[in-house]
Amino acid sequence: MRFLAAAKRHRWLSLAETVRKVTFVSDQLAALVADARKKLDEQTVKTVRLHFDPELGAPFWLEQAKTYNFNPLTDVNCFDDLKKFPLFEDEWLRGGPVTKFLPKKWQNEYKYTFETGGTTGIPKSRCVVRDHWIDYEEFSKTLPDESFPRGSNWLMLGPSGPRRLRLAVEHLCQYRGGICFCVDLDPRWVVKLLKKGDFEGAKAYAAHVIDQAYTILTAGHDIKCMFATPKLLEALAMRLIDEGTSISEIGIKGIFAGGTEFTPQWFRFCKEELLGDDVYITPTYGNTLMGLACGKPFDPADNYKITYHAPQPRAAIEVVDFDDYSKLVGYGETGRVKLYTLTDELFVPGFMERDEGEREKPHLKYPWDGISGTRPFHVFAKTTTVGVY
Repeated sequence: MRFLAAAKRHRWLSLAETVRKVTFVSDQLAALVADARKKLDEQTVKTVRLHFDPELGAPFWLEQAKTYNFNPLTDVNCFDDLKKFPLFEDEWLRGGPVTKFLPKKWQNEYKYTFETGGTTGIPKSRCVVRDHWIDYEEFSKTLPDESFPRGSNWLMLGPSGPRRLRLAVEHLCQYRGGICFCVDLDPRWVVKLLKKGDFEGAKAYAAHVIDQAYTILTAGHDIKCMFATPKLLEALAMRLIDEGTSISEIGIKGIFAGGTEFTPQWFRFCKEELLGDDVYITPTYGNTLMGLACGKPFDPADNYKITYHAPQPRAAIEVVDFDDYSKLVGYGETGRVKLYTLTDELFVPGFMERDEGEREKPHLKYPWDGISGTRPFHVFAKTTTVGVY
């Protein structure tokens, strides 16, 4: 009886300890969420006041302000006040002048122009001064040094040309002390080949890109880290296997990859069949407007579910109702991605992305809403052509 009483008491103490730990974590998370929201509110006010400043603001927003029934300089005092703005229109990003969204504060600085889309018609473009550097320096803080060793050289296996990703990954590499090696890759050409049914031509172009990557990796450049799209990473891994080696054996320790093709099924296949235990891979989700959303740290209990968290407070995403873009869906429910960009160089108060997914709860590492299951918005999915991504 004495033994049973002691065992019962032990179980109650264990339960109490568990409850205490859960309560502590919940309180800690609640405090982090409140602090993150405060920073987002502050970033919102700071960004709006710069972009609508009569002397230093952005030409586009100063003109738009004349059509509003509110004053952005006095009536935007928190993130939720961004609902006062109409949705940001996709077509505003097509055509010049490319500096229209850039505050005049930056008029005497060196500028970059980055494009997104543009398979047909005028591509969407963005003028940047330092945002692409800042975004990737912030992302660098999330990378474990044991898998992305400081001073290591990188391979950039992704789109080149007028896309921000190429220069941003190169800056990330340099920021961490290495040299970046790049391939030539025009994703617009691949999409054109696929749209006209030239699948053999698309396969040949993909093989051409992989040939470049293989040559770089076998040239003695001591490359330990890389960026790749899921399709290209898989193609490279298979090429290395055909050559009697592997991603791990050729010296790669850390990979970050991004794109809608990065699904839980592919994640599992990649880790178990292509990389093994010696290569670290982290999923990312981003674009030219947002920067880079980080993946929640891998947890086997999640069964390879991928959850992304935007780089708050510089950008934020909401998962909103398909029929009412001003309404958040519940946690675990499906909606469309609504993006807000809040930097000194770009203000986007509600851009409806071409993606959908499930709303996820805040995390201790990223104490704000996330999104899982990202995929093309179902209304557009049948007309979306996925190339090398």
